[in-house]
Amino acid sequence: MLTLDSLSKTYKTGDTALTEVSLSVPKGQIMGLIGPSGAGKSTLIRCINRLVEPTGGKVILGDVDLVKLGKADLRRQRRRIGMIFQEYALVERLTVMENVLSGRLGYVPFWRSFLRKYPPADIQRAYQLLDRVGLMEHASKRADALSGGQRQRVGIARALAQDPDLLLVDEPTASLDPKTSRQIMRLLTEICAERNLPAIVNIHDVPLAQQFMQRIVGLRAGRVVFDDAPELLTEDALTRIYGEEDWNAMRQGDEDQATAEADSRERLAALVR
Repeated sequence: MLTLDSLSKTYKTGDTALTEVSLSVPKGQIMGLIGPSGAGKSTLIRCINRLVEPTGGKVILGDVDLVKLGKADLRRQRRRIGMIFQEYALVERLTVMENVLSGRLGYVPFWRSFLRKYPPADIQRAYQLLDRVGLMEHASKRADALSGGQRQRVGIARALAQDPDLLLVDEPTASLDPKTSRQIMRLLTEICAERNLPAIVNIHDVPLAQQFMQRIVGLRAGRVVFDDAPELLTEDALTRIYGEEDWNAMRQGDEDQATAEADSRERLAALVR
């Protein structure tokens, strides 16, 4: 379980990004983190693994307060936290397999990683993960030869190669088309269920969050203003999170866009038949 207790972040400029955020994420739960730009969503995720240093509060993973750890202990604990990035963060010139194996860097001696001589068990595990995310046939391809959705799948496999106790996912669908976005979210939720793995997903697409998340937390100006089941994300709740908006019109616009995209695909298919 992950527990945040009064987690806060104020930058040297005096800007406050997070104010006493307290919440717990139990095993197996996938939690969606939503809110307007500048609400503190990415800062929250980065404070958990201390890519951004909190200025107050606790981050407890299992029974370890990550905020109190020194550099060496923090490096060891970070192996327990898989991170999946919006822009994939792959090494483009390396193969898909090599990128997945980089998830084992925290577990192998430097000489093995430098020479790319990973233990056979790690290699076998990497193949299993590539099979799970549907990329087995792409194992020897360079990362820069893949589509956006395929790159995100590599990022998922790399995070799982760490054998993590927690997944932190930062806007995994922001660069993807609607169909691929749903495929990636479905894959993430299935994997979390299979492994009883908790996850926090920073996601800007509210309908997608409602479709796939078990729980939604809404941030506004660094504070939690909503924490409940997706079906309870009413227009009033959305207004508390994002401010005034015609939410019914926005939902209709999303549906119209999806219909237009489907029609466009059908026309394209008709042209190539």
